Amino acid sequence: MSGHDCQDLRYIQYDSCKGEVYLEAIRQIISKDLSEPYSIYVYRYFLYQWGHLCFMALDKDDSLVGVVVNKLERHRGGPMRGYIAMLAVKQECRGKGIGQLEIAPSQLPANNSLATRLVRMAIDAMIERDADEVALETEITNTAAMKLYERLGFLRSKRLHRYYLNGNTAFRLVLYLKEGTGFATCAHDIHDNEQAEPLPSCGEPGT
Repeated sequence: MSGHDCQDLRYIQYDSCKGEVYLEAIRQIISKDLSEPYSIYVYRYFLYQWGHLCFMALDKDDSLVGVVVNKLERHRGGPMRGYIAMLAVKQECRGKGIGQLEIAPSQLPANNSLATRLVRMAIDAMIERDADEVALETEITNTAAMKLYERLGFLRSKRLHRYYLNGNTAFRLVLYLKEGTGFATCAHDIHDNEQAEPLPSCGEPGT
C-alpha cells in the first residue's frame, strides 16, 4: 500500500508557517491527477490568500495523503461564492476516511470517505465566513466526483464545452447555501455566455 496507513489519519487546516513544506507536498499530490501541471504561482495564489480554506489529511507519519484547496470571494458583485479549486487524494487512500478530525465537519453523509471529509470541512469553513454558495467544475466523465458532490447537495448548473486544456467538457456544480441564492446567481450569470478560460483537467478522487 505504498507505505501509507489510510486507517489512521489526521485532518488539519493548512498552516502558512509550514507553507513551503506543505506547498511542495500539495503540488506533488495534485500534479499526479492533472493532464497538464499548474504553475507554482497558481498554488501560491490560492494558498497565500485563502490558506485558511485549505484542508489536508495526513497519515501517522505526517505525510500528505489528501488535500482540498479553495477560495471565497464575491461573485460579480453578487453572492459570496466559495470555489473548490483542487481536490486530490492518494490512490491507495481513496474510498477511506477513518481518522482523527481536528476540525469536525458537520452533517457528513453516510459514505464518509476521505475526499468527502475534506470537502465537508471546506464547506463548513466557507459557511462560517458567510458564503452564499459553493461552486466547482469537474469533467462530465468523472462519475465518482459527480456522485461525491451530488451526495453533498451540489446541483449541475452549466455544461462547459471543451473547458479543460485536454479538450474535455465539464459540468459546473453549485451548492446553494442560502434561500434565494440560486435565483440571484442566475441573474448575475445570465449574460455570462463567453467561453471560460480552459484549465488543466484535475482528476478528482473517487469516493
